[in-house]
Amino acid sequence: MENQNIEYKETWRDEYIKWICGFANAFGGKIYIGIDDKGNISGINDAKKLLEEIPNKTKDLLGILVDVNLKTKSKKNYLEIIVESYPYPVSYKGQYHFRSGSTKQELKGAALDKFILQKQGKHWDTVPQPNLKISELSKNAFDYFKEKSVDSKRISSELLKVSHAVLLEKLHLTTDIGYYKRATILLFHGDPEKYITGAYIKIGFFISDDDLVFQDEVHGNLFEQVEKTMDLLLTKYLKANILYKGINRIELYPIPEPALREALLNAVVHKNYANGNPIQISVYSNKLIIWNEGELPDNWTVDRLKTKHPSKPFNPDLANGFFRAGLIEAWGRGTIKILNECRLAKTSLPVFKYDLSGFVVEFDFSNKNIKGEILTLIKENKNITVDELCMRLDTSKSTVQRHIKKLKEENKLLRNGADKVGYWEVLQE
Repeated sequence: MENQNIEYKETWRDEYIKWICGFANAFGGKIYIGIDDKGNISGINDAKKLLEEIPNKTKDLLGILVDVNLKTKSKKNYLEIIVESYPYPVSYKGQYHFRSGSTKQELKGAALDKFILQKQGKHWDTVPQPNLKISELSKNAFDYFKEKSVDSKRISSELLKVSHAVLLEKLHLTTDIGYYKRATILLFHGDPEKYITGAYIKIGFFISDDDLVFQDEVHGNLFEQVEKTMDLLLTKYLKANILYKGINRIELYPIPEPALREALLNAVVHKNYANGNPIQISVYSNKLIIWNEGELPDNWTVDRLKTKHPSKPFNPDLANGFFRAGLIEAWGRGTIKILNECRLAKTSLPVFKYDLSGFVVEFDFSNKNIKGEILTLIKENKNITVDELCMRLDTSKSTVQRHIKKLKEENKLLRNGADKVGYWEVLQE
């Protein structure tokens, strides 16, 4: 049966050299000539001729060597072509083909750029950017980086006193021939979109999937984007419950702030900036979704992100900049931190999703920890009424009464006295 590494063809055609090219650029594989799609041997009549022609044509057109073996079963001849995976890009008449699943694809555009960089052991953010001058870079971005780096102690204090040019060199954001890397633009340029299409963040508030109420766009270097986006989400898009401990005002958001920041940082650092699409944050009354055109390492699944895993950043130079500034860790703990912060706040755990369209983190706060919030409010004011609880929790009276009943049944809450003159007593949290 055909799969990632096996292809069946009933007869030979020279265009099948494209399939050999696809296997060579992917993980290698085998092509059988004289076998139908169901794996039944149909046989070929010109096997001996093809034994010589296929290796020669492959060498002339692709510049690689393949093994072609004659096989016989039930008196029927068929060929086995063994293709190795090559460490460098292999082209067929200027085209680059790639075996993916049980299909062959011709790589173009951003997909081709990524493929060639991977074969060279490089990443998109490490590519040099011609014509970029240090005078274009933002002093505010450097000041922000230095301030954060002092706090994080992940860079020497002496290095923070050097010129911007030397600092970029020490951060490995320059190439041997004197160009600055693409990561330099995203980290320190005042307007990264001058060079990189889609290097910004879109935020929208939706009543339903097709009913957008209001939106914002966040531009600037990535450090700015993170700070401005967090500010917008916390002041404009998410509604906080207000609590007081003594004279101190406490705002409880439906998503723990550290978890939200970590999810945003992950999207910014690991996004595939080659595809030209902005990070998109969709906010609803009961959920928040962060989408970015990022990719998981080969053979990884979202389940692996929920346990300890190595750090394999999609953009290593970007990740290093954020790490030196103390904004992220370098141990692959970002997704685990998101989950742990939600557990600590006793909110619903986010869902991680990944497919060909990109990576999604979805926070669902439709089922808030209402019982916990009721106990917190009562501890602050033992005389609080049910109507006041409804207003503070932004929920219905029936919902509050239902949770109060459960708290009483669990021996966590006691009502002393009548409704109008009595008071609440928290027995346990």
